Amino acid sequence: MSKKKTGLYFGTFNPIHIGHCVIAQHMLEFTDLDEVWFVVTPHNPHKKKNTLLDDYQRLHMVQLAVDDQYKMQVSNMEFDLPQPSYTATTLAHAVEKYPNHEFSLIMGADNLETFHKWRNYEWILEHHHIYVYPRIESDGGDLKLHPHVTITEAPIMQIASTDIRNAIKDGKNVSFMLPEKVWKYVDEELFYR
Repeated sequence: MSKKKTGLYFGTFNPIHIGHCVIAQHMLEFTDLDEVWFVVTPHNPHKKKNTLLDDYQRLHMVQLAVDDQYKMQVSNMEFDLPQPSYTATTLAHAVEKYPNHEFSLIMGADNLETFHKWRNYEWILEHHHIYVYPRIESDGGDLKLHPHVTITEAPIMQIASTDIRNAIKDGKNVSFMLPEKVWKYVDEELFYR
C-alpha cells in the first residue's frame, strides 16, 4: 500500500487567516500532496509566548477554518511534545505515530532562506520533502536548489496575523481576511482587543 502524501503546515495561527487557507488549498490542488495537516504550534521558539492566544483557542480557530475541507486536517501533535517545539522532533514523532503517511513540510521562501539555522535541518532535508510558497522579500536562498525542495507557484499572500491582531485592537473591520466562522468566533470572544 502506498503511503499518503501529507503536507505539514506548521504555525501558531494566531489567528488563522485566508492567506493560510489559500496556500494550503494551492498545495493540495497544484502539487502531488494528498492532504494537508495544519499543525498548531503551542510555542514557536522564535516568538514571544505572551502574544499568543491559548493553544486550544487557536486550535479551535483552525478547526473552524477547515472543518468542511476533507483533504485538510488540524493537528495538535505538538501539544504533548517538549517545549519549545522543534520541527525535527515533531517529524520524528509523526513518522513513528503515523507509519502510513509520507510527511513533507510546507513553508514560505523566507523560512527556507533561514532553514540552515533550524535544529537538525540536514536530517529533515534528507528524509522529508519541502514545498515552498513564494514571498516577495525572499527567493528561498541557497537551499531552493536542493533536490528535496519544490518551489511552487502559489499566490503571494501579503497578509500577516500580526497585522490582523493590530487592526482588531484598533477597532478595524478585518472580517474578509479571516474565514467567516473564524471571524465570528474572534469577534464574539473579543480576541485581540
